[in-house]
Amino acid sequence: MAGAALWRRGAAWLRGCRGKEGKAPGVSRGCAGCREVVRTCERYAVRRLPFARPAERDVAFFERLMPGRVLAGQPEVEPFNVDWLKSVRGCSQLVLKPQTTAEVSQVLRYCYERNLAVNPQGGNTGLVGGSVPVFDEIILSTALMNQIISFDKVSGILVCQAGCVLERLSEYVEEQGFIMPLDLGAKGSCHIGGNVATNAGGLRLLRYGSLRGTVLGLEVVLADGSALDCLTSLRKDNTGYDLKQLFIGSEGTLGVITAVSILCPQKPKAVNVAFLGCQSFAKVLETFTTCRAMLGEILSAYEFMDEKCMELVERHLKLSSPVADSPFYVLIETSGSNTTHDEEKLNNFLERAMTSGLVTDGTVATDDKKIKVLWSLRERITEALTHEGYVYKYDISLPVEKLYDLVTDMRARLGQSAKNVVGYGHLGDGNLHLNITAESYSHSLLDAIEPFVYEWTARCSGSISAEHGLGFKKRQFIQYSKPRKAVLLMQQFKAMLDPKGILNPYKTLPSAPERSTG
Repeated sequence: MAGAALWRRGAAWLRGCRGKEGKAPGVSRGCAGCREVVRTCERYAVRRLPFARPAERDVAFFERLMPGRVLAGQPEVEPFNVDWLKSVRGCSQLVLKPQTTAEVSQVLRYCYERNLAVNPQGGNTGLVGGSVPVFDEIILSTALMNQIISFDKVSGILVCQAGCVLERLSEYVEEQGFIMPLDLGAKGSCHIGGNVATNAGGLRLLRYGSLRGTVLGLEVVLADGSALDCLTSLRKDNTGYDLKQLFIGSEGTLGVITAVSILCPQKPKAVNVAFLGCQSFAKVLETFTTCRAMLGEILSAYEFMDEKCMELVERHLKLSSPVADSPFYVLIETSGSNTTHDEEKLNNFLERAMTSGLVTDGTVATDDKKIKVLWSLRERITEALTHEGYVYKYDISLPVEKLYDLVTDMRARLGQSAKNVVGYGHLGDGNLHLNITAESYSHSLLDAIEPFVYEWTARCSGSISAEHGLGFKKRQFIQYSKPRKAVLLMQQFKAMLDPKGILNPYKTLPSAPERSTG
């Protein structure tokens, strides 16, 4: 009965979450850092779908299944309700922490029978509102599913549970002479299962490709609790449909990923990073063309950021630019097997870039400590932006020659109504991170940004989500990147695998108007 006791302690707050007409109040009595975040259902006028509401008997069942790993109606639940950006917030009163696939299976089987909505959650580092509930969905955290199952030192194939933190996996495989095929600024918190569920891109995509190519197998629990074991560690398996691809990038709407098999590349013996200043975006593009031609197979990253990004990183994080002030900055990484060979190629490229006027200033790092310092200037831009107030984030794929035009046009459109309009991203794979800041959230500013940003992207045959996914914030705009028939087919897949729609509702796919259940 411990679970029931926990539930009773939180029952008053739960009733407050519903309100007189099933609506959530704008502010809760949760953690101080979350207190001012307006509930998603209010800010975006979302109607609750007709799911059952968690009750005492449900908590009692989960407590029997997972003793000591159920949070119910406690202040500790509140951080699970709010995204990392503190831009969306749900009012769940129940967090479950399974340790095994069998427990996830039992949880989902029970929730399916009871028609209880479930919000799968990894490290909660998502940027589109996909990892937190909209209403009172039960939060299924993979935080305790953090075991490495196996690692093959010959093939470099890692098999692990979905809750393993990316940075921990990176450290583990590096000790074996390998690296993870993806690297993110959020690596210290994000989970590999969440990375796969969102098809995260990151800083190594230029060299190693997307997770659709490096993930070899998955173990997934479907909405009805049945487990799908596709956890192969084979690099080649051409038998029937490649079902794992359905779940990569599905954002927890088709199934809960519980284990991952992934191919890890050999750790490079020689890594160099150059940080350069350019006088225009045209020079950034020309530098990339020259860089790709001269560095070839050792080029592993090509990142860019504008001068406003550098200003914010310097002001809020007290980091210092290693080069003279420039309108644009470029970070180039090389990874290879021969130090002398790689340094010679990089030096030849830098000499060409400097003498031809592509680059005005630069610095090179060859040791781990200095490399991390240079990478932090790029990786911590997102963190610096959060100090500016509310952040409107857009993750766009575009032809590289059009990449910065969107930033320029957005600045002209918004004028003084926005605090900052900045652009940075993975130029090597055509991925722009457009960020707009304001002192606080504003409906009028959002209306000025959307759907303009999506219409602009569609006109250039781009994608409205390059790597962050659609989550809650972008789902209604999928038509700017996908034809109606494609969206319909996705909805049919969802209906087939999750007929009751209990998995991560209100996310990824647009929904038809629904009646409120109060």
